[in-house]
Amino acid sequence: MSDRYIPAEWYPQDGIMLTWPHPQSDWAPWLDKIDRLYCLLVKTISEFENVLLVCLDAQHRAHIRQLLIKESIDLACIQFHVIPSNDSWARDHGPITILKDGQPLLLDFAFNGWGGKYPADLDDRISQRLYSQSAFNKVDIEAWPLILEGGSIECDGEGTLMTTEQCLLNPTRNPGLDKNDLELALKQSLGISRVLWLDKGELIGDDTDSHIDMLARFCNPHTIAYTHCDNAHDPHYLPLKAMQQALAAFKTIEGAPYELVPLPIPDPIYNEAGDRLPASYANFLIINQAVLVPVYGDKNDALALQRLRDCFPDRKIIGINCRVLIEQFGSLHCISMQLPKGALRN
Repeated sequence: MSDRYIPAEWYPQDGIMLTWPHPQSDWAPWLDKIDRLYCLLVKTISEFENVLLVCLDAQHRAHIRQLLIKESIDLACIQFHVIPSNDSWARDHGPITILKDGQPLLLDFAFNGWGGKYPADLDDRISQRLYSQSAFNKVDIEAWPLILEGGSIECDGEGTLMTTEQCLLNPTRNPGLDKNDLELALKQSLGISRVLWLDKGELIGDDTDSHIDMLARFCNPHTIAYTHCDNAHDPHYLPLKAMQQALAAFKTIEGAPYELVPLPIPDPIYNEAGDRLPASYANFLIINQAVLVPVYGDKNDALALQRLRDCFPDRKIIGINCRVLIEQFGSLHCISMQLPKGALRN
């Protein structure tokens, strides 16, 4: 039996890590809007737990502090760290925290900008730099050469990991490693006992090669909420129907089928260039006592919130308008990384 254990996202947390967008990133055209979104997000999270913020430089940190003060946010709940970054997708460049012999252990996997699509040299060093700045509690950090993005894996806290073949088996991630090699690496690093591989499902505009956190999420060890399309004229209809069938064939660790909860796909949203953007309600973030759900000003927002309310009856369901986030092809879960209890510096 492994001495390692990866907790589910609903495990008690010390805080959430965010890497704040800055003018030297692709967010430059939307800075005012994205600043407002991050302020709202910090304000909401800080009502439940702490927030670790990665800022580009001292000037950027001062700017963020002023924004938060203007919103009457208690800065005692915020840790500021000045570390250069390429972009803001903390889910993929932040540390993945497991428990080893019951104590938190930070895993720093390699990050190559989703298979070399974008510059990632600065982002790849953020976790180690946070560690060197004593951002974390008295925990160890372990570097792994495996390319692994946090958004590409979904864990149930009972040894099951769910992922997509499109992402993990993509030759731009870990060339030379086959499915068996990857399963062994995941078991060795994370302490999981089995892998559920989805080979169907995709969202137009998602440039991560089908991250699982845009498609299907554990709500508890027996329930999976998934992105669903019932419009036969939508190009998502067939791939998401095939994904639904694949999910229906999965079994829990006890051998029972999962309870599947369909989350509607928003009506098509396009950027100024006419490209469809990857809006997904499955990209929610579980925090202490609450679930933050991306909404888009769409008629399906209310239904998605209600279905997730049914999935998390003991947590407050809070909609966060993420329309600006999808301009850069990600959403709420993609920009955040949870730090389980015991991981963050007190």
